[in-house]
Amino acid sequence: MPRTVAFAAGAVAFAAAAWAETPQLRAPAKIRAGEPLSVSTSGSGKATLYVVGPGHSAKREVTLGGNIGIAANETEAAGAYLILACTASECASAQVNVEANQPKDIAFLVHPSRVSVAQSNAITAVAVVLDRFQNLVLQPATVVFQAKLKDSPAASLPQQSRNGVAWARLSSGPKEGKVEISASAGAASDKRVVQQVASEPCNLHASVQSSGGRLALQTDPVRDCKGNALPDGTIVTFTKVDKAGRSTVDAPIKKGIARTEMPHAGPATISVACGVSLGNEIRVGGAQ
Repeated sequence: MPRTVAFAAGAVAFAAAAWAETPQLRAPAKIRAGEPLSVSTSGSGKATLYVVGPGHSAKREVTLGGNIGIAANETEAAGAYLILACTASECASAQVNVEANQPKDIAFLVHPSRVSVAQSNAITAVAVVLDRFQNLVLQPATVVFQAKLKDSPAASLPQQSRNGVAWARLSSGPKEGKVEISASAGAASDKRVVQQVASEPCNLHASVQSSGGRLALQTDPVRDCKGNALPDGTIVTFTKVDKAGRSTVDAPIKKGIARTEMPHAGPATISVACGVSLGNEIRVGGAQ
């Protein structure tokens, strides 16, 4: 055989061998988080496989020409994964998008933790939908918000999540007490408790008794316009105006009633207030 022909034949044989070793990878475009992945390969011989994804990287030796398995625990984090198979001279790659799995958990926030009764859209509830690997579930999911007061039927408000987040504005109920607010999406659910308290006092009224140069002042039970008792610790302000000028005393409500004492000498006018509510005016030393 002439030398030129022999050289050409050898070059073709070398090119054919090199082509046979060139890896080709085929992988699904997307899978769910925590699912095993099968990558088909072509070519022959040994190669080094690299798997690179969010928070995970792996390297191992593989044999080309068959399927390569990637375990479920290597795809738990959602995001883009790059798969490389490299021989001594070339690399082939494939990209797989790992999406969040089904909703399994919810991060749930409610604000505020304490709210006045009968307030429209006073409570904000936000639910973040997660899968069992704590990936944000970007696919739309139905999130059902519920508010339940003791001895009352639950009120439900379904909302569709967007980019993993759903939110709702809820109105407070007419009665004081704890209201349980929950959010659920599929098998995932969580709940929070909001304390509903009385609103501004209504028909605020105080009385006075004079003895030994002092005035003993106290309110009637302080309630809002729906009959809810204002919580203990709420401040009631008593104001006295007499010849010595103006003086005030802030008294906390205890067991529904605010009490205090003030010195007394001569005619005086006493008023009572709580928040933005004004009560009756009392005249001491004259007509009441």
